[in-house]
Amino acid sequence: MKAEETQKISVEMVANIEKDLRYISGIIKQKGREMLTNYKITPPQFVALQWLFEDGDMTIGELSNKMFLACSTTTDLVDRMEKSNLVMRVKDPNDRRVVRIHLQEEGERIINEVIIKRQAYLEEVLTNFSADEIQLLQTNLMKLHQEMK
Repeated sequence: MKAEETQKISVEMVANIEKDLRYISGIIKQKGREMLTNYKITPPQFVALQWLFEDGDMTIGELSNKMFLACSTTTDLVDRMEKSNLVMRVKDPNDRRVVRIHLQEEGERIINEVIIKRQAYLEEVLTNFSADEIQLLQTNLMKLHQEMK
């Protein structure tokens, strides 16, 4: 096989991987939204709760950066979540000028429930995969994630 043909296959493979990842991402997003219909939160609120669940307390600015939103948009989002007792604002013990967003018990409960539902959905999707295929998928996804960081 000529180098030119190898390059063509590689470009084609990359295009197919990108397309598959885009479709998978869309399906996950849609399934996630369907799961959220049982809760009184919006998809952006869920994303904010996930960041707080995974990374702990953070400022509006830090959360804005993680979510790729303007600070004013994030402030409105946090205001609504605070009214629903999902999060609360707390003063940083090391610097009282800094206010951090803290995940409350109700927010944590919702995150846990939705993640369990997402995992059950994925487990259902993986029923036709062998144990080796699942292990290889996990290994390759972890490697892809590390390379993207």
